Amino acid sequence: MERPPLTKRLKRYLRYLLIAGMLRLLQFLPLGAARTLGMTLGGWAYALAGGERRKALKSLARAFPERTGAERDALARDAFRHLAAAALEVASARALEAGLESLVSWPDADRQVLEAALAKGKGVVFVSGHVGNWELLARRVARAGYPSQSIAKETSDPRLTALVEDFRAKGGVRSIWRGQEGAARAMLRALRSGEILGILIDQDTKVQSVFVPFFGELAATPRAAADLALRTGAAVVVGFCQRDGAGYRLTMEEVPHPDAAEREAAVQALTAALSQRIEAAIRRAPEQWVWMHQRWKTRPPEDVPPALAGAPSAPAR
Repeated sequence: MERPPLTKRLKRYLRYLLIAGMLRLLQFLPLGAARTLGMTLGGWAYALAGGERRKALKSLARAFPERTGAERDALARDAFRHLAAAALEVASARALEAGLESLVSWPDADRQVLEAALAKGKGVVFVSGHVGNWELLARRVARAGYPSQSIAKETSDPRLTALVEDFRAKGGVRSIWRGQEGAARAMLRALRSGEILGILIDQDTKVQSVFVPFFGELAATPRAAADLALRTGAAVVVGFCQRDGAGYRLTMEEVPHPDAAEREAAVQALTAALSQRIEAAIRRAPEQWVWMHQRWKTRPPEDVPPALAGAPSAPAR
C-alpha cells in the first residue's frame, strides 16, 4: 500500500500529538469546569468555523423549515456548544471515573428494558445515534457490568485509533473497529455470546445502507444493525443518553423484529423503525445532535418508492 505524502503524514502526526496532549491535560478538569470550558469553546467554534456553521444551518433548514432563520441560528449555536461541552466532559477522565453514576441517571424502568432483552439469550443489538452524549451511554452501560462492545470507525491515523481505543478501554468500553480484519466475525461472536453490541446508525457513511425517512426526507442509513439482529435473532434496543439539567438521563426502548417474510423488506422496515426513534430523540432536544453532519448527502436512486419519504415521523416519548 502506497504511503501518504510527507506533508500529510506530518499533519497526522501533529494532530495525534495535539489530541494526546489535550487528553492528558483535560483529564484533571472537574466536570463543571469541563462543561463550562466546552460551552465557551463551542461558541467560539460556531463563530469561527464558517464551513461547519453553514452545514449545520443547511441541515436545520431541511429538518425544521417552519422555524425562522434566527431560531435555527440559535439552535445551531447551541448544538456547537453542547457538542464541545459533551466532548470535554468525557475527556475529564478522573472526575468522570469518580462521578459517572451521579452524572448519568439510569431509571429502573429503562434498565429493565435492557435486562429483559438480554434475558432472551441471543444478545442485544443496541442502536443509538450521535445524540446527547453517546460516549457516556457506552461507559454507563459498561460500568454497570453488562458485557458490551461498540462498533466504531477507525481514524485515518492508526496511532490516533489506538489512542481512542485505549481511552475508551480505560472507561470499560471495548471497541470493534469495523474496517479491520475479522470485525464481522467479532460482531457475530459478541451476539452469540449473549453480549450487547452497540452501533450508531444516524450518519451517511460509506457502508451498506438503505434509504429510510429522516425528518421527512429519504436518507441513506446503515443497515448493519437490522442485518445483525435478523441474522442472529438478537433483541433490538434503542437508547440515548441526553442532557438533563447538569447531568444526563438514559432512556431505552426495545424495538420488535418486523413481521415480514422477505428478508430485504424486514431490513428496510426495522431500519426505518430505528431511524424514527432516533429522529424522535433529536426532536426532544434538537440542540443535542450533530447538525454539521451532511445527513442527506447521498441521494436515493430513482427506483426507491417516493411514498417512503412521506412516512410519518415517530412521536416524541
